[in-house]
Amino acid sequence: MTTLTVRNATLLPVAGAREWLHGWLTVDSDGRISGIGEGDPPPTDGEIIDVAGKFVAPGFVSAHSHIYTGGMRGVAPDSTLYPWVTRNTEMLLTAQAEDLYWLTLAGSLDFLSNGVTSAYNFTQSRVLALFDYASSTMKAAAVQPIEFLTRQIDAGADAGIRFVASVRLDDEQLPEDEALSVFGEVMDYAKTTVPPDHYLGGSVYGAVQWSSSPETARRERAMMDRHGVTNQAHFVETAEQLDIQQAKFDWYDQAGTLGPDFAFGHFVHPTDRMLERAAHTGCAMVWQPLSNGRLGSGIADIPRILESGMRVGIGLDDQSCTDVADPFENMRAGLYTQRARHSDASILSPADMLRLHTLGAAAAIGVADRVGSLEVGKYADFVIVDPNNPDTGPIWDPVATYVLACTLRNLESVYVGGRPAWTAGHSTHPLAQRAIDEQHERMVRVAGESGFRPAVSRQVRPR
Repeated sequence: MTTLTVRNATLLPVAGAREWLHGWLTVDSDGRISGIGEGDPPPTDGEIIDVAGKFVAPGFVSAHSHIYTGGMRGVAPDSTLYPWVTRNTEMLLTAQAEDLYWLTLAGSLDFLSNGVTSAYNFTQSRVLALFDYASSTMKAAAVQPIEFLTRQIDAGADAGIRFVASVRLDDEQLPEDEALSVFGEVMDYAKTTVPPDHYLGGSVYGAVQWSSSPETARRERAMMDRHGVTNQAHFVETAEQLDIQQAKFDWYDQAGTLGPDFAFGHFVHPTDRMLERAAHTGCAMVWQPLSNGRLGSGIADIPRILESGMRVGIGLDDQSCTDVADPFENMRAGLYTQRARHSDASILSPADMLRLHTLGAAAAIGVADRVGSLEVGKYADFVIVDPNNPDTGPIWDPVATYVLACTLRNLESVYVGGRPAWTAGHSTHPLAQRAIDEQHERMVRVAGESGFRPAVSRQVRPR
């Protein structure tokens, strides 16, 4: 049964041979796309939305995200990765499970309000750890109960975003039995409590980059096999201690961890041998243009990685180092830095960037069968973008206008499963304003307990 028809749309399906068409799409009662085509739609008794030529495109997919971090925007603005992440952790040392629930709910609604309908989410570990430069490992500073993780999963489910739940083993900070047991409990919790149409699966938050022995790689592989989950590891993200990072690549390889269910997050500084091996084993790579630039991590050579045969997707990373979770800005930053690096304006196209932040991102994290493009049978997750408000001029090339000229100001509506999640400048979620208020109150309080104070006090609006 058709429940919604979107007509008179400039469709950017990111699927099939055509980059765009003027037409329609329909949504069935299960929240999936039931039809898509050119011209006028078939007759229907369901709701009809005439979008008057506006762009209708897939909801963006962030293939690498730390959704709880929106309360720390602007922190350590001139720092590289390790000093920045240390400051983030210091600010959260006294946070409790309910604090992480509200931080994650606010972050998830922020993603949705910016057109991001699916995300790979690295949960904040229950072990809050600080980077130790001398050993290039993470040292535990605080340990929280399992609810610290499960409440973040609750928040993603309550927000209505589709997500992959990624959890770190913390096998070097905790007794091995406890670390592996808790990981399994959280995977089971997510699988049984999150609505199936919003749960995109579980994953290991790969941490070999900060481990002291190859045993972590073997444990991660064991958890992947035992629980049927994927793995995404932060790897060679920054030029800091690069030789140490690169040396640990073989730990993953020797553990048999590399393969189609494994993705390298960042992968800014791989050697030729690492790239060749990652491509040969079928690994994916997830690129974060804005955060790599903000933290001075470097510019990943995306054309080289694509040429190797690796699947590549894009993520928005932390809302505290991307600062604005803006997929339009993320696409442009990535496109322009690649063109500048190669002194070649044809090295990547607008269509390439749109694919990398939608279907490519979904493929990189193993969920392209459900999200990332406008195709019959996939979830009806889409954005309506008005190139006339504010006006972007005549449209000579719809994909180029969408990627190069549209901004969050042009974003009119965001739909998840054919239902509006954000429209007319406002979230449709009943807790949207409360989530903002809770994020401010809780983040300021928790950071204050560790000695950090905001420069400007906020007046909370009455509810």
